[in-house]
Amino acid sequence: MHHIEPFYRWVDEYNACEDKYSPFYGRAYSESQYTHSIYNYLIHPQWDEFGSETLFMKILYVDYPDGFAVLEFIGEWNDAVNNDVMQLKTEVLEVLLRNGIRKFLLLGERVLNFHPSDDCYYEDWFQDVDEGWIVAINFRDHVREEWSRCGIDQYVHFGGELDEMPWQKYHPTELFRHVDGLVNRRLTF
Repeated sequence: MHHIEPFYRWVDEYNACEDKYSPFYGRAYSESQYTHSIYNYLIHPQWDEFGSETLFMKILYVDYPDGFAVLEFIGEWNDAVNNDVMQLKTEVLEVLLRNGIRKFLLLGERVLNFHPSDDCYYEDWFQDVDEGWIVAINFRDHVREEWSRCGIDQYVHFGGELDEMPWQKYHPTELFRHVDGLVNRRLTF
């Protein structure tokens, strides 16, 4: 797992450690010192820790004028033991929300498992985005199935084209426009 880096093609356009509004502003990264692990496997040092023992992330892109953020995840999303969504909400999302972000693109092909608790923080997050949305892209089948079983699908859009989207081929603003169009079509029906 230590070879799996966050997506880096957009780093010249946005870098969370250089964004004074980012929760990761000022962070320094090592390319050789591995300090975090998932299931006792070291992970690449470019992933950001936000208070979870098993889930790590990278803010790949934020566009304040358009109010959207692209977040990539790796690891195990565990609300049952670690309350990962609470950690995510309090340490990362609330900072972004305070700065006008209302549309969230969550990239999840590297999320290995999901362990549910209740949906309170998802509901809070959904209410906080007001006219915005939360979209899950490329999460694994069993994670989406568990989200549906727990009722999280009433707060987070996923399914259809969102489950097998080649998001890496897009520029971040193109990805946003494409996903925004998909969500708007869903909401129209």
